[in-house]
Amino acid sequence: MLSPLLTIEVDRLDAGSARLRLAGELDFDTAPELVAAAAELRRAGHQELWLDFAGVTLCDSSGLSALVVIHRSGTGGVHLIDMTPRVRQLLDRTGLAELLPTPPRAAPGDAREVG
Repeated sequence: MLSPLLTIEVDRLDAGSARLRLAGELDFDTAPELVAAAAELRRAGHQELWLDFAGVTLCDSSGLSALVVIHRSGTGGVHLIDMTPRVRQLLDRTGLAELLPTPPRAAPGDAREVG
């Protein structure tokens, strides 16, 4: 059985930021898609990226590596939002939670946003 593909929906929030809504598996086969999508947004001037993990069903070491690549390749922040407990635990155990903090709020312009 084939694993589900990663779906990436992009919302351009303002001149400097964008939200990428991820759904599916972030793994060896799909991590390059996320890196490419983030690079394209940054080339278009969206330096601050909000990665919405609400629909991510799996994140492996390749997915974590993709997050580090995205973080290091831009000048704006990378914010991970709506993370599942499993992905949050993975970030904590690997020490990446310190590099890629998960804000307690939603992306700008999101109906779920808090003060």
